[in-house]
Parts: sequence; structure tokens; C-alpha cells
Amino acid sequence: MRADLHVHTLYSDGDATVKETVRRAAENGVKLLSVTDHDTLKASAELKKECALHAITPVVGAEISAYENSVKLHILFYNPTKNFTQLNEFFNKLKLGSVKRAEDIVYKLNKCGVSVTIDEVAAQRFCEDTPIHSMHIARVCAKKGYASTPFGFYEKYLAFGKEAFSTVCRPNYKDTLEIINYCGGISSLAHPARIDMPQDELLKLINKMKLCGLCGIEAVYSSHTFNETAYYKEIAKQTKLLITGGSDAHFKDGAKKIGFPEFEVDGTLLQRLTK
Repeated sequence: MRADLHVHTLYSDGDATVKETVRRAAENGVKLLSVTDHDTLKASAELKKECALHAITPVVGAEISAYENSVKLHILFYNPTKNFTQLNEFFNKLKLGSVKRAEDIVYKLNKCGVSVTIDEVAAQRFCEDTPIHSMHIARVCAKKGYASTPFGFYEKYLAFGKEAFSTVCRPNYKDTLEIINYCGGISSLAHPARIDMPQDELLKLINKMKLCGLCGIEAVYSSHTFNETAYYKEIAKQTKLLITGGSDAHFKDGAKKIGFPEFEVDGTLLQRLTK
């Protein structure tokens, strides 16, 4: 079954509605789809409704940003099956934490001479009941002329080591994996080749994460090279972790397209994603 287990919508930092996202997935032959917006499950109800219209199997999901010291790790979270009260508390904590982090970033930007307010940033969200993302900040600042593009602004001010970088209220990977396991979900380390860490250190980290409950590795990913894909598939095999795959598509006209690279989900993963 062709799958895309890593897609974003307007509920985080994408530019497409859930309806548009599912339609594009159907056009590209996807039969199993997960919307993994950053730090929120807000798209879940719409995803189920829209997928039913296109004979696509939906998978509830999210992408959670966690940290190991100064290194950002994106952990994909799929198909929670129990303890939903605690799960809702966790995501509410992430939402409230995103506001505190945004306030910290805005404070640091003001000190750098960038004139922006938290209200201007919050207004960039499609839905008030979702977290504030760093790209919301980058977008409003780019509109104000502080950079030619949001990505340019992010790299100049918000990336690790830059003047407005903030880790306020970010969970660590252990706490993140703990809640995923507690809620019966499946976890996968997103785009490992993009993690800013030497391969030998990353392999040690993957093994530590597995001891904390990590279930899989996103070996099939839109910007992975052929050799990177093969390498992380082999790492998954050696560590007895599931292989997941996704496009990480954010934008309707972006380079990353839903359903690409092609990823065929195996029986074991399919069973765990749809139970």
C-alpha cells in the first residue's frame, strides 16, 4: 500500500487545508495518509472525514520537536489508542509552551532591532487553538522586510546558535517517547540524515532512543539521497526498528510533493498504524 506518513497543513506551518491535502494525496495515488502537523493533532477529525471521500486510510499523527542537548530531533507520532486525557494534556502543554517560546523569541528579536509583537505573530496562525511555530514568526518578519524570505529570516535569526534561538518549553526526547508509548502510539525518528550530528553519534542516540521506546526510523524521505535511504534502511534492520516514509510536504507549489518519494508500507507497520 502506497503511503505518505509525513505531511503538513495550515494547522501548523503548511499552506494547504486538510481537504486540499487529501485531494492531492488521492491524485498522487496515496492510499495511506498521515497529517503530522507540528505539536498538534488538530487535523485529525477533518483527515478522517476527507479520507473517507477518497478511499484513503487515515492515520492520526503529529510531528513533535524535542531536544537532545542542543540538537533538535523531530519525532513522528502515530495512532494513539489509549490514555487520551493524558495525551490531550501533553499537547495542551506543547501549545502553551509554544506561546512562551514565541514570547522569548520576540523579546530577543526586539533586542536585535527587529520590531515585531507577539500579537502579530499569533495572528499568522490559521487556527487560534494551535501552537505558534517558528515559521509564523519568520513569515511576519519577512513581510516586514527583515529578510527576503521566511526561510532567510529563520536562518539569520531563529536557527540554532542565532541571536533569537530559543528552546523554552521544548520537551526532551525521553519525555516525548514516554507519552507516545503511554498512549499506545508509534514513534519514528524523522529525516535522520538532516539531524546535525555525526553518523556514529547519531547511531548511538538511535540505540538510546530505542531503549526509551522508539519504534521506527523515517528512512524514506524526500531529501534523502539514494545512499542515505539505503543506509538508514540498514540501520533500521540492524536495530530492529520499523521503516517509515514521507514527503514532508508543506506547500501546494513546493518542491516536496505528497506521495513522493514512493513508499510502500509493509504489513507489520500497516497493522500497527491501523489497529
